[in-house]
Amino acid sequence: MSRHTFTGNAGTTVAIGWDRPLATFFVQFLRPHPTMKGEEDVVEWQGTEPDELPTAAAAIEIAARYAYLPETLGATLETDRLKTLGSIDEPAQRAVRPFLYRF
Repeated sequence: MSRHTFTGNAGTTVAIGWDRPLATFFVQFLRPHPTMKGEEDVVEWQGTEPDELPTAAAAIEIAARYAYLPETLGATLETDRLKTLGSIDEPAQRAVRPFLYRF
């Protein structure tokens, strides 16, 4: 899994990356918790389902609503994905796979 974080609008944080077990890119938009110092609230989280965001461009389109992103981010995310092509699932990932991919 990869995760890249960027400062978003009004003190928020945007996280974007690749989740190999789910075979999806993901985007998280977080803001500071109003009462718990040092904690963050998740405002939006996409890419939590298998194959939900199949391309880096799909994830970047969402993240760009919340933060300025570097032009090289697409290539970085695609490189992250390609680095995982030879990876195999560990026992816990194999055990949960039937529950994620119900056909």
